[in-house]
Amino acid sequence: MTDANRFPKIDDKAAREEGDVFAPEFDAHGLLPVIVTSAKTGDVLMFAYMNEEALACSIETGEACYWSRSRKALWRKGETSGNTQRIVEMRTDCDQDVLWLKVEMEGDGACCHTGRVSCFYRSVPMRGAAGKTMTQVDAERHFDPAAVYSHGGAAKGTLKSSS
Repeated sequence: MTDANRFPKIDDKAAREEGDVFAPEFDAHGLLPVIVTSAKTGDVLMFAYMNEEALACSIETGEACYWSRSRKALWRKGETSGNTQRIVEMRTDCDQDVLWLKVEMEGDGACCHTGRVSCFYRSVPMRGAAGKTMTQVDAERHFDPAAVYSHGGAAKGTLKSSS
């Protein structure tokens, strides 16, 4: 297959939903949403996107590669921080338009660019609490983002001291 057509397209709904051919359904922008969880704990670590190149890279290497919508570039998770993701299992949903990766974190074990294990470290108040303060959950930093990411846009402006 050419680079532009790495994965087959299946138009038949029954074949796509019940068959055994992996034929991911990329969106109109050529992207596939990816939910990433810890293979060890089951906790959600992050949400990202893959394009065909990132998906092919991930399958070939066994390490998670993603498409950065903001940088418009392929990136291998952990290429700067050393906190790579070894894929233990990759699943697709019923209509093959979402992926679920179960990964083992390497390095410091932190997935988030802020130094935390998960990108989901804040709890949103419910039931009439709109606009209320979020609660931090499992928010301990496992590395110092300022020391790891030396570029100006490090951690998207989240490197300010919390003191």
